[in-house]
Amino acid sequence: MPTDLTVILSDEPGQLAELGSATGIAGINILGLCAFTGEGRGIIHVLVADAVAERASRVLEDAGMGVADQRPVLVVDLEDRPGSLGELARELAEAGVNIELLYTTFGGVRVVIATDDLESAQAALA
Repeated sequence: MPTDLTVILSDEPGQLAELGSATGIAGINILGLCAFTGEGRGIIHVLVADAVAERASRVLEDAGMGVADQRPVLVVDLEDRPGSLGELARELAEAGVNIELLYTTFGGVRVVIATDDLESAQAALA
């Protein structure tokens, strides 16, 4: 299962470049990413393969970035048509699954879903 890392950066030019450089030099491929800023900080969600998650955390921390969270997530193929996100979210809601985070991956129409109940989410979407 892929892993989402929540990385805290300063809200200033070059921070995302540093994140990309640090992971690139370490040979860690970023599979998806979500970034936003607020209150002087950048909050970055980085999707990596589970096999490199611990190493990615170390690399980012060694580069002076804070890794606030590391958690397994679902990556779900989504049909590229109007309404498909609503249908996916409805299936999870009907299974009692609360979506805490959702963003897209690189390459294709896929969404990353973080929830406190991965098993129910997987069962609902099976």
